[in-house]
Amino acid sequence: MSLVDLDKRSREIFRSIVESYMETGEPVGSRNVSRNLGVTLSPASVRNVMSDLEHMGLLHSPHTSAGRLPTEIGLRFFVDSLLEVGDLSPDERTQIEAQVRASQEASTVEQVLTEASQMLSGLSAGAGVVLTHKTDMRLKHIEFVRIEPLKALAVLVGEDGTVENRIIDLPPGLPASALVEASNYLNAHLQGRSINDVKLELEKVKAAGEAELDQLSRKVVDAGLAVWSGDNGDDAGTLIVRGRSNLLTDVEAAEDLERIRLLFDDLESKRDFIQLLGLAESGEGVRIFIGSENNLFSLSGSSLVVSPYRDQNQRIVGVLGVIGPTRLNYARVIPMVDYTARMVSRILR
Repeated sequence: MSLVDLDKRSREIFRSIVESYMETGEPVGSRNVSRNLGVTLSPASVRNVMSDLEHMGLLHSPHTSAGRLPTEIGLRFFVDSLLEVGDLSPDERTQIEAQVRASQEASTVEQVLTEASQMLSGLSAGAGVVLTHKTDMRLKHIEFVRIEPLKALAVLVGEDGTVENRIIDLPPGLPASALVEASNYLNAHLQGRSINDVKLELEKVKAAGEAELDQLSRKVVDAGLAVWSGDNGDDAGTLIVRGRSNLLTDVEAAEDLERIRLLFDDLESKRDFIQLLGLAESGEGVRIFIGSENNLFSLSGSSLVVSPYRDQNQRIVGVLGVIGPTRLNYARVIPMVDYTARMVSRILR
């Protein structure tokens, strides 16, 4: 029997088991399933169906209990085929909209995203997470300082006072005046914008033949934009996580605590998180990663629901979402993440 061949009775029994697991986190026995079903079905009949579902890889039986739990494959099948995604209540929509709009008064994009992460944590009882490219930072000033004949320090100052430095390669024979010219040219175009915005505008300017730079100065500008926009592969991104303590709720077993500790370690190091930008960008709307479907959660047994958000040019510039246990309330969290991502996109536009 394949998943598509599941009859109505099997689907209802499976749905009952998964929904009970999401509510309690405990294995579900045939007697409880029989009581929860809307039709009369003996525990023996339920056990037969549960045995078939286990054989298909949708359920497994913990060695400590005669009940069944959904596997990761089972949870994926439930989310893709059986989940009835609800809608946010008017109060929830109002709360999300009010909090995101209130954060609009913040002086930095990062503060807006931090508020969104905190809000998602509070509404979902999980951990709110936001991952954004460094290039989202709004710029105030850039300067190039030669430190070796063929190397310079690119000093970038954000509107929030953040200062970052990168080393860039210089073309041979570059005069000091070219560094000054490149700095002045960028500062005339970048104030209050992100690196990606500046890069797009300068590409248009160059295409129109209006670049007011000599050849060597243009190479400095191109090198500076390349390191800041991550073309050198060194775009670590900014990771914001709020509500980590929520992940410890109801965790009692030592092995569960160890899995959460491993997740916390990965969050601290941002290990594997940058790939989530690519994963989220590969499809429209909300993406759901259950357990080992993502390398980041292969050991921690966690799930992630994320949605991309966009800038004023409709480019995906980051993702936001919720981390929680695999028994996350997907029906409630999915519309919550989707609506928050759309609200943040509106603010950034």
